[in-house]
Amino acid sequence: MALRPEPGMAEDTQDEAQQVESPQQAEGPRPRRRRPRWAREPQVEDLEDHGPPSWAVRKLRRSWGWLVLIGLLLAAYFMLFVPNYGWGGSALSTLLGLGAQLLFAAFFLIIQFGALFWFLGRARVYWLGPGETGVTFKDYRGNREVLDLADRVVILLRGVKKFKHMGGEAPKGVLLVGPPGTGKSYLAQAIATEAQVPFCYASAPSFQNMFFGVGNLRVMMIYAAARKKAREFGAAIVFIDEIDAIGMSRSAGGGMGGAGMMGGMFGGGGMGLLNELLLQMDPPNVEHGWLPRLLRTLGLRRGRAKNDPVLTIGATNLPEVLDQALLRPGRFDHKITVDAPDLDGRKDVLGFYLEKVQHDADFPVDRAAADTIGYTPAMIRHVVNEGVVYAHFSGRDSVGYEDFTRAREGYEWGLRQPIRTMSLEDRRRLAYHEAGHAVAQYLLLPSDRMIKVTIIRHGQALGLAATKPLEERYTRSRDEIFAEIQCALASRAAEELFLGQKLSGVVQDLTDATRLAAAAIGWLGMDGSLYSARAFGEMVPDAHTKRRIERILDEQLTSVKGLLASHRTFVHQVAEGLLDRHELSGDEVDTIAARLGIRPGMGATTAGVAVASAAVAPAAGTLPVMGSRTEGSGEGPPANQP
Repeated sequence: MALRPEPGMAEDTQDEAQQVESPQQAEGPRPRRRRPRWAREPQVEDLEDHGPPSWAVRKLRRSWGWLVLIGLLLAAYFMLFVPNYGWGGSALSTLLGLGAQLLFAAFFLIIQFGALFWFLGRARVYWLGPGETGVTFKDYRGNREVLDLADRVVILLRGVKKFKHMGGEAPKGVLLVGPPGTGKSYLAQAIATEAQVPFCYASAPSFQNMFFGVGNLRVMMIYAAARKKAREFGAAIVFIDEIDAIGMSRSAGGGMGGAGMMGGMFGGGGMGLLNELLLQMDPPNVEHGWLPRLLRTLGLRRGRAKNDPVLTIGATNLPEVLDQALLRPGRFDHKITVDAPDLDGRKDVLGFYLEKVQHDADFPVDRAAADTIGYTPAMIRHVVNEGVVYAHFSGRDSVGYEDFTRAREGYEWGLRQPIRTMSLEDRRRLAYHEAGHAVAQYLLLPSDRMIKVTIIRHGQALGLAATKPLEERYTRSRDEIFAEIQCALASRAAEELFLGQKLSGVVQDLTDATRLAAAAIGWLGMDGSLYSARAFGEMVPDAHTKRRIERILDEQLTSVKGLLASHRTFVHQVAEGLLDRHELSGDEVDTIAARLGIRPGMGATTAGVAVASAAVAPAAGTLPVMGSRTEGSGEGPPANQP
């Protein structure tokens, strides 16, 4: 009976087929002796019957030769270098003493380095048990759509087993993107409370360390603790704030964040830290606990390993610098944009924080919400708290709208600091400077309302003329942008018309006007050309571009000069009011305009001035935020302009 050839004998069989047949071969193939099972590689039928060999068996098969060689070297050492070597007790005692010393030295080194790395590997994180954050979805206000998506994540975390039984996988990461103060960490705490799972707060810069590998160790320790808590509570959340500090793109060189120049043991590790984070967020299916690993090593546990559900929530306001491997599905499965609230959201946030303080019963929440366009929840909370401070030091027991307004103005414009020693000539110059701004804004911006005109110093501005939009706007037309250029240049126009000289307080005005003109042509395609300088990162204009920007500014300056000259009386009365009372409210400016028969927006039709077409690279910076507009007078910009 012929034996069935084994796998691995195919080459031998082909060689035999190529040989000349012999009389013995005519009778059939010669039977080959099977190697014993311990001397051959495991075959498919062996794996089916007995399973794959254990880790210990594989290690012995690979390293038995090295063990024999090490044993021979040790025997030769004792025979050649140990005095009085023999089979007596002195050689044995010497061998035991040397072995004990080696074991003690190894144990001492292990303890020393283990303690050192345990101390360095302890990242500054804060673990909170289920429900200990004290923040729920009821406490998060201003953005209902964000809560709807967060509620889905909570439902999946609560029902991980049921969701996996359906064939789905629990989300592994949620990236919160938004400007500072929009409540990203607040939302992460609310998710942990609603899901009733442990919550870990970690700051990304705390992972960085001067020693190579310590940051990786910190990441591993945090996720090891998270998986341990997930086995106990069903899931866990790791929140990493400012994740861009360690998650910057490696292709742009940002992955080397925290790298030093010394190399070796010191510095470096930035890219390795990001790689470790990528691995921990989407780990392979391996056992993480010591007991499961031991059982699998001994062959007592089979089947596919399962990872414990750990949700990573990252927060950043620079999503464009993050590495693409970090943003892929399987790591950050969901991306939630947390932006500043709209009008309804601000009403909700204001009502929430006003409930926590004593306030007047007739506090106008709608008007306060209209005054805070562009504000984040953190800004609103700060202004409400400052309003309480103003009310307290004014001797009142509740917060009124006046207190709120003083707090808002202090936040936007800076500390009110009157200069009592300012000369009459300087005050006259400031008065006409700000009167030019105020009149231009009143006539050219019909969608804005005047808030205040003042020649009292606030922060870095010696004076200012501030407006607020009547409603939120998300787009601007060409005429509106050119009108804003004229409002910025109105200060220089008023100085030349009414004072006959050019003053030094137009630094920020010229900056804003130049930026708007360059953006309208080079970015927004509002001058006959669709070329976008932003596509190529052109930030510094060439000589031709500068001439084009200068021509736009000159034409807008000429237009606003004509506008102020035709409303000369309006400018004089506003300036005289500033010299008399140092500041005018929006209602007082409206009274002056009504007395002269002037309506808001009467000069808006003169804002758009045609300019020849050319592609222009924008100046450094971006378009100003479409919130409150403040035209300041001084050597620097107004402070804290939102």
